Amino acid sequence: MMKKFILILLVVLLGQQAVNAQKAVKVFVVRHAEKVVDDPKAKDPELSPGGAERAVDLMKYLKGEKVDSIYTTNYKRTKLTAFPLADKIGIAIKTYDPSEQKALAKQLITHATGKKILIVGHSNTVLEIIEAFGTARPVKELTDDDYDYIFEITVKGTKADVKFNRYGKSHHSEEGTKKEMKSAN
Repeated sequence: MMKKFILILLVVLLGQQAVNAQKAVKVFVVRHAEKVVDDPKAKDPELSPGGAERAVDLMKYLKGEKVDSIYTTNYKRTKLTAFPLADKIGIAIKTYDPSEQKALAKQLITHATGKKILIVGHSNTVLEIIEAFGTARPVKELTDDDYDYIFEITVKGTKADVKFNRYGKSHHSEEGTKKEMKSAN
């Protein structure tokens, strides 16, 4: 009787692992919204009015995605970018250290199967986050004016894919966007 129970338990556990292996982790990565630039010495500025508007645009963009977790760096501008969505769906924002992006990516790939995650970073960390999930950079660089990109990474098993789009007020011409999309493909 005990052998039969152990065998059934083993079959159930293996079946659950197979189901989890087929589920993807979906990660949305954005740069923080526009910040106040009045004081160039300010190390932790708030969002500008345009940045606050973009944060609401991000919430609207992701409202149907059923985001399970939100990660930001420990800066006002990243937290305020994520706040409208976190408030709307009723979840707490978790912070991560930008120097530990690879560890965060590994943790999410391993433990967040079937989940949807938002990560808010900075112009000099977003592309590194994308690479930490095992994909190539979909754009060459992010400039100080690039606030409207949203990157969608899907990791299923050992395969990772990334796509990008834009949200909120555009910082780019339509022709430039078409060139970029062609070069990413």
